[in-house]
Amino acid sequence: MRATDTSEIVWRQYICRACGMIYDEKDGDPDSGIAPGTRFEDIPEDWECPICGVRKSDFEPYVHSAPVAAPAAPVMHRSRTPGVVIVGAGLAGRAVAEALRALDSRVPITLVTSCSGDVYHKPELSIALQRGLTEAKLRKESGAHMAARLGVRLIAGTFAVGVDPARRRLRTTSGPLPYDHLVLAQGARPALPPALPADLCWRVNDLDAWCGLAAHLTGAPRAILIVGAGLVGCELAEDFSRAGHRVTLLDKEDAPLAALLPQLASERLRLRLESLGVRFLGGISVERAERGNQGSAIVFTKTARGEREVLGADLLVAATGLATASRLARSAGLAFERGIAVDPLNLRTSVGGISALGDCVSIAGAPCRFIEPISKQAEAIAHDLLGLPHAGYAHAAPVIRLKSRVLPVALHGLPHPSGAWRVISDDGAHLEMEQWHEGALRARLAA
Repeated sequence: MRATDTSEIVWRQYICRACGMIYDEKDGDPDSGIAPGTRFEDIPEDWECPICGVRKSDFEPYVHSAPVAAPAAPVMHRSRTPGVVIVGAGLAGRAVAEALRALDSRVPITLVTSCSGDVYHKPELSIALQRGLTEAKLRKESGAHMAARLGVRLIAGTFAVGVDPARRRLRTTSGPLPYDHLVLAQGARPALPPALPADLCWRVNDLDAWCGLAAHLTGAPRAILIVGAGLVGCELAEDFSRAGHRVTLLDKEDAPLAALLPQLASERLRLRLESLGVRFLGGISVERAERGNQGSAIVFTKTARGEREVLGADLLVAATGLATASRLARSAGLAFERGIAVDPLNLRTSVGGISALGDCVSIAGAPCRFIEPISKQAEAIAHDLLGLPHAGYAHAAPVIRLKSRVLPVALHGLPHPSGAWRVISDDGAHLEMEQWHEGALRARLAA
């Protein structure tokens, strides 16, 4: 009997629209009981994304751009035009490079990044400890291998410091770079309130930051104070607690995610986190923080009633939101409103020859800091830069998801501040609610 030659089998991939996780039929999902070699259609309908918890119906086919045999540098030297320069080699920057390569195998592409350009899946960082993910497991591909695979020129360890739109030049710490088209995919950085010193707070916004923090979490359990009970703060609190650490979660609101969720859901989330051992302190603001002995943190807090308390922790983690750095955009004269303002159809900025996408942009004055829209944004930009017909990017409010095992949350639509929530069903284990405002359905919640 002849053995099956698995090298001839075509394995398909499917991408989660919510978090970007890719299911590869060849690898399966052994941690969830899905054996390697399982076809996507054979996965049970109640299977959940191991990263964000969405169902099988939230996945769609994913096709890599065709690999390019030669690395980018020779292509760039042969070209008579500068081509496309992309600032940022994270998910958004790579998505543009892949979308361009899928349409044109020869257009020169340069990726400029302050880091190494290594490929990792950012949503995994806030759940890495409970899944036993080490740095080696988180790092999917080296920057050099990614560049060769896509046929792009990678300039790593380099900061973009200014843009000269008239001459079409990007100024970097490695020298000026000419461009035909410039794409800004610089992401967003943690926003620290004045009361939290940058040199005292850990912020988990990239792999290098996570690795630095993880190195301090080995050995004996640590006391960790997290400031900010938003999506990232809640996910980190659960992850650290499941890893055996003593976690205090602090927020100026009375319950976690209170600014986004109805009271019933946010209170339920608080109770579920506390069942894991997380200590939640609501209605509290930080007045200042100081360094204690052996690198510990001393945090001075105050309640709305003026009551003060001093909290101590081995590690202080800030999860106080993100902000787009405006320096690069200002140097180019780009319109800026809580992010780089872009045309919602083609992602062009207010200055010709420059586009932007991902965490750094704003659409109609609202930041767009979600993974779900990035692939569609990149596709629209690629078609626009190459002058190819395309329907354009159709912006819609993405589904907001809390990656939590104690209370997975999916919020469809953006709630209105004065809208009324009503319970659709609640059996204690699963909650469904809707918010209506002025006769229109504004949001749906499943938790």
